[in-house]
Amino acid sequence: MALHTYHTPDIILSEKGDDVMNIKPSTSLRNEYTQISELARKTGEPIIITNKGEADLVVLSIDAFEEREKMFRHRDKVYEAEIARLNGMPTYTPEQLHAELEALYAAAEK
Repeated sequence: MALHTYHTPDIILSEKGDDVMNIKPSTSLRNEYTQISELARKTGEPIIITNKGEADLVVLSIDAFEEREKMFRHRDKVYEAEIARLNGMPTYTPEQLHAELEALYAAAEK
């Protein structure tokens, strides 16, 4: 996949014009690891590492990675529920769910 971007020193603006991406050459990963790590933690955004001018790796802070994974898991559950609904699984109103939970709580208290 080729990146279509406009270059400025260490920062690249995407063609959309509103996204800013951090791009670093692969040598900076070795020579400037601490700064790259701090940048990833500070911005929470991916940093693209290039090799010979081509995108090669993406570096992301662990917090940003975990948040991203959490969002993907949530999205997958929403998609799964929507597919089930489209395939005819019954759906419930909030009132029906509340009544069902109240009945379960009442049964558990007995």
